[in-house]
Amino acid sequence: MADLITLLIVDDHPVVRDGLRGMFRSDPCFEVLGEAADGVEAVALVERLDPDVVLMDLRMPGGGGVDAIAELLRRGARSRVLVLTTYDTDSDTLPAIEAGATGYLLKDAPREDLFTAVRAAAQGRTVLSPAVASRLVSRVRAPGNEPLSTREREVLALVAKGTSNRAIAAELFISEATVKTHLTHIYGKLNVKDRAAAVATAYSRGILG
Repeated sequence: MADLITLLIVDDHPVVRDGLRGMFRSDPCFEVLGEAADGVEAVALVERLDPDVVLMDLRMPGGGGVDAIAELLRRGARSRVLVLTTYDTDSDTLPAIEAGATGYLLKDAPREDLFTAVRAAAQGRTVLSPAVASRLVSRVRAPGNEPLSTREREVLALVAKGTSNRAIAAELFISEATVKTHLTHIYGKLNVKDRAAAVATAYSRGILG
């Protein structure tokens, strides 16, 4: 069948794997090639079976989903990874997406939504559950996510060295007033209130050093 989509199911709960396998076997458009109980096993099976889509749980003893996603990306695996989990917190969604997941769906998704998501993932299209999409949009729109300009980074780097506003102005050939304006913009973008917090936040986000 030309449109057949092959799958690998990754979940540490046998009951969940059984349910998903039965669900997808009921539709001739899908073929379940195998199952894995953790991320380490998943990576090995992806290399051997080369499925179109991997349905990946996140929190599993013996090897989590995020590490497996990152490893598959590192190895250049063709398979698309669709996260299927019960967790929708920022600490779960963001690392998974940053690691290379094509989509993120919650386990309470209706059957047809899951089928649609797998088809989309197989085509390389991003799929996010409404709850996850809403959280990501809110995070992007939240204060502190606008990137610093090159000049603002220069000012902040000097601030991190303990340089005074007057010395910064002299080194960058700008006025003290301009330095203060840059600092105001930096504080706003990083959502902080002073120099120390700006430096600490910049280091934590990898903006400095």
